[in-house]
Amino acid sequence: MAAEPLKTLFHPFEAEGLPLPQKGERVLFLGAEPGFRLPEGFEAELHLAQGFRPHLRALERAGHKVTPRAEGDAFDAALVLAGRHRGLNEMRIAEAIERVTPGGLIIVAGGKDEGIASLRKRIDQLVPIEGHLPKYHGIAFWLRRPADLAPAEKLRVANPALVVEDRFRTAPGMFSFDRIDVGSKLLVDNLPKDLRGNIADFCAGWGYVAAEVAARSSGITGLDLYEADFDALEAARGNIGQTGFEPGFFWTDLLSEPVERRYDAIVMNPPFHRSRAAEPEIGAGMIQAAGKALKPGGRLFMVANRQLPYEPVLKAVFSSHAELARDGMFKVFSARR
Repeated sequence: MAAEPLKTLFHPFEAEGLPLPQKGERVLFLGAEPGFRLPEGFEAELHLAQGFRPHLRALERAGHKVTPRAEGDAFDAALVLAGRHRGLNEMRIAEAIERVTPGGLIIVAGGKDEGIASLRKRIDQLVPIEGHLPKYHGIAFWLRRPADLAPAEKLRVANPALVVEDRFRTAPGMFSFDRIDVGSKLLVDNLPKDLRGNIADFCAGWGYVAAEVAARSSGITGLDLYEADFDALEAARGNIGQTGFEPGFFWTDLLSEPVERRYDAIVMNPPFHRSRAAEPEIGAGMIQAAGKALKPGGRLFMVANRQLPYEPVLKAVFSSHAELARDGMFKVFSARR
């Protein structure tokens, strides 16, 4: 998320289109991201909710109190930072309605190229929009929390939790929430049948790869899942299935937090972007983290988009590596420490 939607969100206060929240008031901030600057005179107590661990840690370093999920109710107002995921945006607005006191202000902002105008129109059909203000290539709009929760209920009904292939429970906003990711499936289909010992799934998402590893590999004695998205990791807890051991679940930013355990094998489908553009350095950092977390002789199995140049990184970190498979979009690598 660029810094501009954050500036758009606070612009109505700076432009004096809305009164500044005062000392003694409580404001909920859903989807909070680092880098925002409070307008002068904004003196309310902020309660930030952010489930993406790199953002949460950056917000904490900036001195904010942050929780992975919203806590509390009867807030005087709420801020909602909208992004690319339509369902997640609507669910956050539903939560704002549920947690703000009746008549309380709810301000929503996002980029014009990420659907904020259509989001405003959809919400206006449920709750009258009190005002809107474009700025910084985005739009901020605001509404008052209605007396009842019917609009929130309608938004939740429109964005139910999903069950993928009658097996995996997911929710809007998670990576590949409505289907099994093609790259992850290619990885699973090319994993060796003799995986043994202690295994980790880096960037585990809602648990598909880890669940398949657990189901297909009778020789494993432990399985740990590492994921930066809090909600996805919580979903993975229910998706992993029955195992003969207790899986470990670690809400972790693998690019900045060390992995304390050591593994015989690591599987992963690392993300390759935080914005619309590809960012190969993310996957490169994940490869380096995997190299550090493997035992001597341990093996890495990973899938990546075909155009991403991970081969030099694999060569630098591991004693050997090979391409196991590829299709029109993805390639699967193995590497040995």
